[in-house]
Amino acid sequence: MKRILIFLSSLAILHSSFGEDAGFKPLFNGKDLTGWDGNPELWKVENGEIVGNTTGPEQLAYNQFLIWRGGKVKNFELKAKIRQKGNNTGIQYRSSENTDKKWSIRGYQCDIHPNAPYRAMMYEEGGRGIVSQNGQSVVIDPSGVKWLATERDLVEADVAEWHEYTIIAKGNHLVHQIDGKTTMELTDFEEAKRSLEGLIAFQIHRGPAMEVHIKDVMLKELPEGGVIDFTTHPIPSDAQIIEAKAPKKKAKAK
Repeated sequence: MKRILIFLSSLAILHSSFGEDAGFKPLFNGKDLTGWDGNPELWKVENGEIVGNTTGPEQLAYNQFLIWRGGKVKNFELKAKIRQKGNNTGIQYRSSENTDKKWSIRGYQCDIHPNAPYRAMMYEEGGRGIVSQNGQSVVIDPSGVKWLATERDLVEADVAEWHEYTIIAKGNHLVHQIDGKTTMELTDFEEAKRSLEGLIAFQIHRGPAMEVHIKDVMLKELPEGGVIDFTTHPIPSDAQIIEAKAPKKKAKAK
């Protein structure tokens, strides 16, 4: 009996120290949008869930976002359970607001998209566009060239069903996951365009009618630092360029 009690006590300590939600804090209270800022015509709370929807192509002139006003995040782990249908949505992070459009955001996005290669990929809203797709580990070098370092099997998921999306951001190294499975990995050495801190937000996409449901939004802040130095972490020798900046045109000979 004593050994059993000791064993159970050890399990309790491990669960407390390393449990799924250890160190996480909720960003959504399950009742209302306190702490969040977005277009009230698009966002509401129902049945303990954040619900966003649009009625069709004519409703929005640009993508809009529900912005968390709890401050900017640097290094962190973010989890949210999401299901959506029609069009696509996404989780913005380390992002910034566009001053010319209300509830408009630019920056890193975990794309929640029905198309398999785009599922939980890295898309930079208002910036570099598609950066690292589902199944890819990508390195952006200091000049902005994207390199495919490794490829994995695509993570399968029906985005119309509930799934847990995770974002892990440490320095210039970023990871997206669905239900604990890594979809994409990015190391961003392009100092002029990368972001090491910024806002969290959820996207409503302009275009066809859509609906997104969000719950269990949890944030764990991580220690600062962790920026990887390009001089000590060169591009893998077997990496391939997947996108390069257009070369400058040569001057015509006179």
